[in-house]
Amino acid sequence: MDIRIKSFPKVRVLFKRERRIALVAQPAAHAEAVAERVIEKFRPAAGWLYGLRRRFATGLVGLLTVWLFVHVMFGANGMIVYRAKRTEVLSLQKEIDSLQKENSSYNKQIDDLKTNPKTIEKAAREQLHYARPGEVVYITPAPPVQETPRTDSAEK
Repeated sequence: MDIRIKSFPKVRVLFKRERRIALVAQPAAHAEAVAERVIEKFRPAAGWLYGLRRRFATGLVGLLTVWLFVHVMFGANGMIVYRAKRTEVLSLQKEIDSLQKENSSYNKQIDDLKTNPKTIEKAAREQLHYARPGEVVYITPAPPVQETPRTDSAEK
């Protein structure tokens, strides 16, 4: 509070320190009493909301756990997809290994046909039916293809 003396407009007379503290503390006591009444009024609702908050948080954590489990197991990169891809990779790796072995055997045959005279002679005798002088080549005819008799019993 400010009280001015008319003869000295710039001079202010202030209350003593204890009086100033009392002036500030009076409304604070009233505010504390109002706050206590409000707190007592809302205490049952606050307890109910607190219990509801715990249930809600527990349910949310449970829901998050279930969602995470489903995502890890069945998601785009889940365990089921991972296992399927892993078996696919293993089968493709086996196929690659077998094809590489087959390719290396073909390369060996090609090198032998280019450089080894015995292999060249063997291929000429088998494929072109060549023979040395005085040798006789016997060729067996291919077995005839037998047709299975057609029955109309499956069409009925």
